[in-house]
Amino acid sequence: MTESAIIDLLIVDDDNDFRRTLMQRFRGPNVQVTEAANGNDALTMIQRRDFDVAVVDMMMPEISGVELLEKMRCVHAECEVIILTGQATVESAVAAMKLGAFDYLAKPFPLKELDVLIQKACERRRLKKENCQLRTLLERSESHTEMVGESAVMQEVFRLIERAGPSDKAILIQGESGTGKELVARALHRCSARRDKPMVVINCAALPETLLESELFGHERGAFTGALNTKPGLFEVADGGTLFIDEIGEMPGALQSKLLRVLEDGTLRRIGSIKERRVNVRLLAATNRDMAKEVAANRFREDLFYRINVLSLKLPALRERVGDIPLLVSHFLGERWRIEPEALVMLERYHWPGNIRQLSNALERAKIMSDDQVIRLRDLPHDITDEHKPIARALELPTDDLASIERTKVVEVLSRVHGNKTRAARALGIDRRKLYRLVDKYKVSAGEYLEEVKHSG
Repeated sequence: MTESAIIDLLIVDDDNDFRRTLMQRFRGPNVQVTEAANGNDALTMIQRRDFDVAVVDMMMPEISGVELLEKMRCVHAECEVIILTGQATVESAVAAMKLGAFDYLAKPFPLKELDVLIQKACERRRLKKENCQLRTLLERSESHTEMVGESAVMQEVFRLIERAGPSDKAILIQGESGTGKELVARALHRCSARRDKPMVVINCAALPETLLESELFGHERGAFTGALNTKPGLFEVADGGTLFIDEIGEMPGALQSKLLRVLEDGTLRRIGSIKERRVNVRLLAATNRDMAKEVAANRFREDLFYRINVLSLKLPALRERVGDIPLLVSHFLGERWRIEPEALVMLERYHWPGNIRQLSNALERAKIMSDDQVIRLRDLPHDITDEHKPIARALELPTDDLASIERTKVVEVLSRVHGNKTRAARALGIDRRKLYRLVDKYKVSAGEYLEEVKHSG
């Protein structure tokens, strides 16, 4: 897909020499020019392709410029139209403007004047498209949840987001369910040059194949049973911005081919339409599957995999960043709530198969069960508390001493990994040097955490 917007310009004039002059003048790296020698040919092209601007001669055989403009509106052509006329009568100008022409020029005219009009028409086309995008986005809820983490693994994630965000390349975000892949996608979008344009989200696992195709690529009225109105797809809604496809590993094979085409040349067709539309979208994708295995098993196209995996970002599971749990708990609870040390340590001991999403849900449940805006051990879900009974003696500490809570955490993790400091540092989300400093700071002896192992065993 192109990284800069391309203008699709249609020139309709029965004067071959004049038409070629315009073609040579306006064709360029960011302007794709198509020509038509008469109104019938132009109408066929408009039905097959979505143009940004059409420059149309008023006086042509068979179909005049005004008649062509009227027919274009009947087929819902959305391009801006500039009328050229050698007979600059008030009547012809009024007729063209009533039908929605952007403007008109009387021949002869300086080409620079037409150039200015085309640029203005493109700007109006862009603004109309953005308004349509914003109206569509207002119907969709958008999460603005902040990413939280101070562990070494999350600092690396933040560094990659900062580096990869502005690149405008396709990025594959990998990680277990609940690790925050959509939050990473939103952070990448905010770091990009497209941050003022829409970011649109779709989950492949949540929709059946037929509905997924309609959501991504759009459909025309009557294209299938229930298609009562024409609907633009999310690629069109995201034009100029970012499209985030979650759980892309679940995408059916037939749609993989259609997606590949959009990524290769930036064009698509709505269901039930033969018109080609051009979009300029940055793709972000996410999956909890091993995509290399999916490719090897022929469940995912290899060429599409390379297209979506220009850059890769791996999110750690929550059990790999235990040191971030107190910070995440504080973030989810907010200022009005607090948590008792016993409950916090229990959250740190749990293995969290559902990752951050499960932690958030567990805390929401605990809030409901709590009587006084304090989360206690009894308020936590049973699947968390039942895993570690009885609670270690290390929990028997002053409830208002934050240093004791941190010390407890260090002892508990060291006991869990049988004193292996490399594994303990990794579990806490810190480097070994910081772990040694904490051990020295709190005077944690080897006998203490090895004794904890014996006690819990």
